Amino acid sequence: MAITDVPILSMLRTKMSWAQERQKVLAQNVANSDTPNYRGRDLAAPKFDDAVAGTSRPVDQVTLAATTPGHIGGGMSLNGASKYATTKGGYEVRPGGNSVNLEDEMMKVASNQMEYQAATALYTRSLTLLKVALGKR
Repeated sequence: MAITDVPILSMLRTKMSWAQERQKVLAQNVANSDTPNYRGRDLAAPKFDDAVAGTSRPVDQVTLAATTPGHIGGGMSLNGASKYATTKGGYEVRPGGNSVNLEDEMMKVASNQMEYQAATALYTRSLTLLKVALGKR
């Protein structure tokens, strides 16, 4: 298995690519905030459930592995995690037909930037952990 095939790295790369594409869409929304009849757009977030769908266990049944007697055993589950799903409301449309709200777009840009930075930090840490595991630190 190549190091690029590690699932966590693949998921983080997907998240970073999504954040980059979303930044382009949000910038386009801001640039067209005064264009008549322009409709604001956004990208649907990649779902973690889709990435692990090929695994043998569902996400809500993940358990910890106790490899030595000192480890805390499994039994932890993620039941009810889907209750935090959010729904998206409709856009307001101005008389000119434009649906872009600059305040909303700026909040989305800031949120997107934080998600990208978190994904890059996790990616860097994951690579560092792999290097330590291989004894290359």
